[in-house]
Amino acid sequence: MLVATAVQYTTTSTVVLGAGGSCLVVDPSVTVAEVSGLADELARRNLRPVAGWATHAHWDHLLWCAELGDVPRYSTQRGVELAQRERAGLIEGVNAAAPGHDMDVFARLTVLDGNRIPWDGPATMLVEHDAHEVGHGAIFLPETGTLLAGDMLSDLEIPLLYPGDPDPVGQYRAGLELLAALDVVRTVVPGHGNVGDAIEFRRRVDADRRYLDKLESGVREADDERIGSAWLVSEHERQYSMLHS
Repeated sequence: MLVATAVQYTTTSTVVLGAGGSCLVVDPSVTVAEVSGLADELARRNLRPVAGWATHAHWDHLLWCAELGDVPRYSTQRGVELAQRERAGLIEGVNAAAPGHDMDVFARLTVLDGNRIPWDGPATMLVEHDAHEVGHGAIFLPETGTLLAGDMLSDLEIPLLYPGDPDPVGQYRAGLELLAALDVVRTVVPGHGNVGDAIEFRRRVDADRRYLDKLESGVREADDERIGSAWLVSEHERQYSMLHS
C-alpha cells in the first residue's frame, strides 16, 4: 500500500497494490497537480489503476484525472446517489478550493454490487455507515489488517457530524463502533491526517468516543487536543450549537 498526503487539508490518497502491477486508487486528491502527479508516480512505478474507490460524496473524495485511466470508480449506492443529486454544489466546491479539475471525470461513480470491490488485488470488505456523511464507505483489507477509514479516525480532526440526521451523535457512534469492532486492525489510514498503527487506531477510537460523550453531555469547552486550528474551533462550536441551542 502507498499513501500520499496533500498539503491542503492534510488529505490522503491511498493506492492498494494488486497482482501484476495493478492497483486500486482510493480518494485521489487534492489539487490538479497532486492528482496528476499521483498518476505520473504510478506510471513511473509501472502500476496500472484497475479500479477506484470513493469513501463518500464530498468533493475532495470524488476527484480523478484522465491519466489514472477509464476504470470503474466504485462507491456505496447511497454515496453514488448523493454525488449525482448534489453534483452542481460539489462542482462549486471544487472550483472554489481546487480549481482546474476535469469535470468530465469528476464524481463519475459506479455503485458497488455487494461488499467487495471486484479486482485482482487483496480482498476488500466494505463497512458502510452514516457517520460524517450518508453512505460513507470505509474499506477494510483483512489480509493485512488495513483500514481505509475515509473521514473518520483522524489524529488531526475531531468527529465531524452529519447535520442532516435527527440524531447526529448517535449516528456517528454507530459508525465508529462498526469500525472499532473490526478484528485486528494493524494500520489505519484516515482521509485527513496521518497513518497510524494498531495502538494508534485504538487511541483514536477512544479519543472520538470521549469527544462525542462530552459534546452530547453539554461540555462546551472541549479539551480535545485536536481542536487547535480556527476552523476546528468553529466546527466544534457549530456542532455544540446544533445539539444544545
